[in-house]
Amino acid sequence: MIELFNSTPWFFYLTIFLVSICVGSFLNVVIYRLPKMMENEWKAECSLLLADNLKTPYEANTKAFNLIIPSSTCPHCNTQIKPWFNLPVFGWLFLRGKAACCGNKISVRYPSIELLTGLAGLVIAYNYGVTEQAGLYLILTYALIALIFIDIDHMLLPDQITLPLLWLVLLSAVMGITIEPAQAIIGAAVGYLVFWSVYWVFKLLTGKEGMGYGDFKLMAVFGALLGWQYLPMIVLMSSLVGAVIGITLLSIQGKDKATPIP
Repeated sequence: MIELFNSTPWFFYLTIFLVSICVGSFLNVVIYRLPKMMENEWKAECSLLLADNLKTPYEANTKAFNLIIPSSTCPHCNTQIKPWFNLPVFGWLFLRGKAACCGNKISVRYPSIELLTGLAGLVIAYNYGVTEQAGLYLILTYALIALIFIDIDHMLLPDQITLPLLWLVLLSAVMGITIEPAQAIIGAAVGYLVFWSVYWVFKLLTGKEGMGYGDFKLMAVFGALLGWQYLPMIVLMSSLVGAVIGITLLSIQGKDKATPIP
């Protein structure tokens, strides 16, 4: 396959695009279900703690809910979606944006995430070719797309995504795929401590939390991937983009400056 990809670039690009839109379909599941799985876990832990304190029996919710179970259902009528209607992008186009079971509109967000993932994968394939770097950046990009939309919906950057990414990037440095291992370790430490320090300075001065712990871990990922030298540019770019998007959202929604933004 590697020889075929190298000799036929267009086939490589097409394969990565199709695989990526399929991954994008799975990311829609992750974006919706992972926060709910976390919430269920927190509720179970709280219930267990309360049961211990009150000396009452604790009954766990045994109904399976994860990234695989239950099968995808219509958000309007809860009917199970047929596999051929669940095809990435093409299924939405075939149905003309309406559910086959009840005729209600299907959010354009689903195919948009799939298409975004496909185009992002295509850009990586074009720039890095058939290399280990391409594989690493594909995984990183898929994870970042999931984090973007989970952050938008819930203002969370789950450890279930950020921590595996950190270990992946550090191991990639050890394997010689990215920067020197020592630089990766320093970058991860500096990346975490930069936002950790800002968090505590802001909290001591204002008594409020200016960001979440997920931001520290994500910055550690970028530090381990690119080295500490790139962190100032990343902070500057993210602050600029965040300010533009934040001001726009607050203006449209008519909320005050104290409103948290993803």
